[in-house]
Amino acid sequence: MVKAKTWILKKHFEGFPKQSDFELREEILPELRDGDLLVEAVYFSVDPYMRALSKMWMKEGDVQYGTQLAKVLKSKDPAFPEGCHVLGECGWRSHTVTKAKGQNGPILTRIVPEWPRDIPMSLALGSIGMPGLSALYGLEEVCKVQPGETVLVSAAAGAVGSMVGQICKIKGFKVVGSAGSDDKVAYLKELGFDQVFNYKTVSSLEEALKEASPEGFDCYFENVAGPFFTAALHNMKPGGRIAVCGAIAIYNDTTPQMCPYPHHWIITQQLKIEGFMVSQWKHKDEDSVKRLLKWMKEGKLKTKEVITVGFENMPAAFMRMLKGDGIGKAIVKV
Repeated sequence: MVKAKTWILKKHFEGFPKQSDFELREEILPELRDGDLLVEAVYFSVDPYMRALSKMWMKEGDVQYGTQLAKVLKSKDPAFPEGCHVLGECGWRSHTVTKAKGQNGPILTRIVPEWPRDIPMSLALGSIGMPGLSALYGLEEVCKVQPGETVLVSAAAGAVGSMVGQICKIKGFKVVGSAGSDDKVAYLKELGFDQVFNYKTVSSLEEALKEASPEGFDCYFENVAGPFFTAALHNMKPGGRIAVCGAIAIYNDTTPQMCPYPHHWIITQQLKIEGFMVSQWKHKDEDSVKRLLKWMKEGKLKTKEVITVGFENMPAAFMRMLKGDGIGKAIVKV
């Protein structure tokens, strides 16, 4: 008999999440059947999208949604031997019994066997995982950035934004980033961003953007929404492309923000605005992960993690991430 600890969404978030919105429970897991795996969580990812989509994907009483890196403890699936590591959307559970594949596709993805020993496996939840892939696909598949073009990225010190900037430099693009503290701005300079600024201290967002790139931007990698989106929109070059990856500035709003009506500008500048999710290019993930690993081994990618220790601290880590505390990818280590 195996007991699992789980964090339940006790109450849907109203505004910013609170500790009382969660409840820690225990459950007894079923015995394994043919094709089943018993996995034990090693690392959890906490990400802004979990706040944005909670009401869409969950109901009160559900185990909190989320992705984990886990170790296979018992297996009745020869493709996933005991001792291997997997990524899975198992939620905030310490242990899970599941099949590797469901009716709608993979539930678990095996970590590539050639994962380098000198690269922390936790990066499979960060720069070599969903955030890194989001950056890659947003640039290559949505924006289709070309050498010599200029890219703007908001929340540039975050897990996705920092990867966007570094991939831009690898591929020969000029990149401008914004962040919300002087420490984050200093970090972006270390990563090689061409221009960076603290959006909280500038007197005018539009003027800061014009100063960073007087000729405008070919592409904007959108992570925040709100007034920054409007300012960026007005600084796009004709034919500019905007990849909408996130909107962290409005996730906790109880009353939806209404933005100015920018249709005339979108039409006359012939702008393309496209929302995307990383799962759209699932068929490319294996090769893309290998590319990211190669760049990491070559020293072309750097990463930071904000690691919280202890399954009992999942809600606290989630809330710190939403506040923007720390630089880099938020991870919980069991």
